[in-house]
Amino acid sequence: MEYLHAALVLHSSGKEITEKGIEAILKAAGAKPDDSKIKALVATLSGINIEEAIKGASLMSAAAPTVSSTTETKKEDKGAVEEEKEEEGDDLGLSSLFG
Repeated sequence: MEYLHAALVLHSSGKEITEKGIEAILKAAGAKPDDSKIKALVATLSGINIEEAIKGASLMSAAAPTVSSTTETKKEDKGAVEEEKEEEGDDLGLSSLFG
């Protein structure tokens, strides 16, 4: 994750994302850079429009609370239905005992 953060620091500073740049940021942060990870990241980012990727990520994160709250609501509704079924089952069991 720190490799990507280093790349984003370079990008936001208006600098070119290079192996040396990422390595310098990681060393300044006290991390031990891994050359193979740096090379892979620079190669991957060379074909990506970072501004577009950030915009897409912003849209995804804006939609995420809606998705999670919908999931929670469904779980709550399911729990309420299960409680009702349990209560109904208790009533049927007691009524059969007393006729």
